[in-house]
Amino acid sequence: MFKPADLFDLAQTEHAKIFDGCTFAWDALKKIQDYLAANLQPELRNTCEGRAFIGNKVFIGEGTVVEDGVMIKGPAIIGKNCQIRHNAYLRENVIIGDNCVIGNSSELKNALLFNNAQAPHYNYIGDSVLGHKAHLGAGVKVSNFKLFPGNILVEIDGAPFDTGLRKFGALIGDSAEIGCNAVLNPGSILGRNAVVYPNVFWRGILPANMIAKNKAGVDVVVKRPRDS
Repeated sequence: MFKPADLFDLAQTEHAKIFDGCTFAWDALKKIQDYLAANLQPELRNTCEGRAFIGNKVFIGEGTVVEDGVMIKGPAIIGKNCQIRHNAYLRENVIIGDNCVIGNSSELKNALLFNNAQAPHYNYIGDSVLGHKAHLGAGVKVSNFKLFPGNILVEIDGAPFDTGLRKFGALIGDSAEIGCNAVLNPGSILGRNAVVYPNVFWRGILPANMIAKNKAGVDVVVKRPRDS
């Protein structure tokens, strides 16, 4: 499940060429900067609601609305009919497809989002790919940098494999759903239609159509009257 086509419908991005020659889907993360340098033609076709800072190396498609307080440093390509909501922060090397939502106080860096991906509330997405219709709940954080030295490792056939990346957040397959306040640790890979429940601290590989949820239950007790 590590090939680009295993995780993503490559017809759902205008930037499928970024995956050319990639044995593993995470190899595309190494190519975003060079891809933007070669293909970015700055132009702003969007509308703004309020005041936003948009750098001089940014393309934004028609129908996209950029709300008050947004900062888009660039280089960046943003597609058509997107919502870039209040106080979103798009740092360097960001590619966003059509009909995407980047929400209030969400931060992106070195990331590729396929069409219809959503990061609508207080999200951090670093060095990651979000597939078609992938959705992050409020407060989801995609951690891209481990505390200890060395590159990010993933497990292949039961053995650790060096991705060659010091920073690598997650590959989130098409239509995957991540619940509110979940944390994806560096090098997480989620298959198509996978689900991570709210507040889960996830590490590793979650195959397609699987659900990750906390085992801890919730106690329900009788509400006792307070002394007056």
